[in-house]
Amino acid sequence: MSCPACGCTAIGNEGDRAHALVAALQAGDIDQALTLGLLDEAIACAACSEACRALLRAARAERQRALAARNRFRARTERLERRQRERAERRKPAATASKTSSLPPAAAAALARARARAAGRGGS
Repeated sequence: MSCPACGCTAIGNEGDRAHALVAALQAGDIDQALTLGLLDEAIACAACSEACRALLRAARAERQRALAARNRFRARTERLERRQRERAERRKPAATASKTSSLPPAAAAALARARARAAGRGGS
């Protein structure tokens, strides 16, 4: 397969793979280029022109930057979600602490009886 960018006719596995990558990139088919090994820096055709090799290197670098940005975005999203869950967990006990007693059941019952007696004396 000849290179669609520079017309190189190098034969061999690496030349054919590099030429197929360049063809996919020129067609705008990034999925196909990734399938063919766009991120593999070992895929190159030494017989292609410098401009053609630069095109392939630039496409690799651009895709690597995009993937790194996606990974940073996903990590940020996970970090923000984790922080939100942690905040919600910290707020939960504070909201329920006033409704539930931290006393053992026997002590809570004794306190309730004492309050009832005190209310009975104060109301007479």
